[in-house]
Amino acid sequence: MAITKILIGWVLACVFAIDGLQAQDVAPTGGVKFTLLQCIEQAKLRNISINTLRLSQQSAQQDLLASKASKLPNLTGTAGQSASNGKSVNSFTANVQNQTYLTGSYAVSSSVTLYNGLYLNNDIKQKGLLVQSANLNILQGENDITLQVTEAFLSILLAKENIVYLKDLVNTSNAQVRQEVLLYNAGSIAKNDLVQMQAQNATDNYNLVTEQNIYRQNVLTLKQLLLIPFDTSFDVSAPDSMDVQRMYPALDIAVNTALQSRPEVKNSQLGLQVARLDLEKARAGLLPTVTGSGSASSGYSSQSGEYFRQLDNNFFQQLGLSLTVPIFSRRVPRTAVEKSKIAIAQSGLTLQNTKTVLSQQVEQAYINVQNAESQYDAAVETLKAAQEGYRIANEQLKAGAVNTVQLLLEKNVYLQALQAYTQAKYNTVLYIKIYTFYMGDPVTL
Repeated sequence: MAITKILIGWVLACVFAIDGLQAQDVAPTGGVKFTLLQCIEQAKLRNISINTLRLSQQSAQQDLLASKASKLPNLTGTAGQSASNGKSVNSFTANVQNQTYLTGSYAVSSSVTLYNGLYLNNDIKQKGLLVQSANLNILQGENDITLQVTEAFLSILLAKENIVYLKDLVNTSNAQVRQEVLLYNAGSIAKNDLVQMQAQNATDNYNLVTEQNIYRQNVLTLKQLLLIPFDTSFDVSAPDSMDVQRMYPALDIAVNTALQSRPEVKNSQLGLQVARLDLEKARAGLLPTVTGSGSASSGYSSQSGEYFRQLDNNFFQQLGLSLTVPIFSRRVPRTAVEKSKIAIAQSGLTLQNTKTVLSQQVEQAYINVQNAESQYDAAVETLKAAQEGYRIANEQLKAGAVNTVQLLLEKNVYLQALQAYTQAKYNTVLYIKIYTFYMGDPVTL
């Protein structure tokens, strides 16, 4: 009887401990904890792919500056100096003698394109669109890394909560095994009951180790996304609460908003405009080109007297216009025009495909939300039923209507329902965040 009272008291203590379970940080690393927002900002700042896109944007900006500068006149300066040596006849003495003399020439020239079928203007417009496209590529890359970081972050929080529950289950299971050994040694239970309890204890420990491995893998995934060195302490900071917020728009509103605001759609639209400007540039190859030019030059020779007077006497200026008309170019410009038309058609298909894929992604995100909510609602009801069954088993244990094994079975059912509820809660939060993110809402917890 004394052993039974001790066992009942120990079980009641376990019951109160489980009823007061709350998620908390586990596996502390001792390093600075990152919030979700900090993780996202770190990923945007350090991600190699995004930084590569930033360099591409800088390159596109330089292309734009060079295109604008191509409308300006160029200016080229040349200078030449030479020394000559040769034999000549002295006009006074009629003797042959060696003579060395110096000559110099100096010139500046400039040219400017006056008309080339608006090629330069269209090229400037095109380079400007490519800069915008590069900016949108960066934004699209940041969107992709945001979703990856959010999923990894929530996976860590989920694993943390599961570890809390599993640790409590293992502690309870260890105590149960010790108590069962005492009862078996006292002859109060059969060996089969002891073996079953030991098998359950082994299963509980295995589940805990498995979840701890999942936690470590999720932490590794997030560290790799943030490019954090392997030897750096890292942990995440859990929000005060993780409530399921069911405020989100209907599917048609989400699709229309995404099609109007998402960078991938805007980028495809820019791609179509760039292709059209390519066609205009190709057509310029069929038109004449007018170029203006000018030059100024002078020179001197040491045989001809005063240096500065020679420069003034030899000063020469020239202005000119040149007209280049393509007569037969072996179909090169015409081929460029036709290929540009094909590229426009291809860009149109790319835009249509981008819109289709995005619409499908938003619809899939909406379906994921619906499925997650259904699972969450079912998990809530299952948890309520398990909690009630656990409470009733506890009352029955006090009255002596059930034994310890029956209570432990109800406890396992309750813990399994709790884990299923936690999984469903995190899935619902994640899918709602993804769904609303397609409409431009920031990811926050």
